Amino acid sequence: MANFALVNNVDHRDVKIITERAARFGDDVMKVPVLPFELRNVQAFYPVLFEQARDGGHTPVALFGFQERENLFLNEAGWDASYIPALLRREPFLIGFQDNKAAAGPERVRVLSLDMDHPRVNTAAGEPLFQPLGGRTPFLEQAADLLEAIHEGLEQTKTFVDALREHDLLENVTFEIALEDGSRNQLLGFHCLNEEKVRALPGAVLGEFNEQGVLMPLFMVLASMANVGRLVERKNRLARAAPPATGVADALAF
Repeated sequence: MANFALVNNVDHRDVKIITERAARFGDDVMKVPVLPFELRNVQAFYPVLFEQARDGGHTPVALFGFQERENLFLNEAGWDASYIPALLRREPFLIGFQDNKAAAGPERVRVLSLDMDHPRVNTAAGEPLFQPLGGRTPFLEQAADLLEAIHEGLEQTKTFVDALREHDLLENVTFEIALEDGSRNQLLGFHCLNEEKVRALPGAVLGEFNEQGVLMPLFMVLASMANVGRLVERKNRLARAAPPATGVADALAF
């Protein structure tokens, strides 16, 4: 259960945030939602699929593995890719809301919140939030800027997905994952872009997509599908490098 607190330089003057990447910090995830503004960077490393939400909508996600808690980009040295999606990088911060007591302006204002129970939060190691005299550190400023970009990106995601759904460009997809060890697995429950339907879009629709900021993210998602095969190869490569399992005979001999 998250324990969020509004960030301030009194209660959190000694708080630090660990930035290294490891399973113990919650990085052992199979996927994470991604936002349109970052898809150019995301598609360089990860396949982007669409996951159906409970409300019937769809969310674009970057895929890191083929089963729950499998992150093939995570190893003992950290994260093996030069770009990490924004919604994973923002942890342990979150945008909160606070009533605006001023007579003018919006009724609620956005504020920076911190999950005090997150394993990255401590007072011994990591990036400090505040300078000795109470000012924000560059690290905290960057975190605030990232959260603002995420807030805007969530609205962009709605525009993006609504446009894809309006033109029936999403379809169910099942991946057959065949590994070098002979095992075969299926990846179910995702949607992807129907490339044939994208190719058949008339120029007027493509023009609308461009005006809405949908066209470039759409092409980035299509380009990302080349990473499915690379993800399978990454899984095979890690399996080849793993030490062989100890058999019963070896255990008895030892």
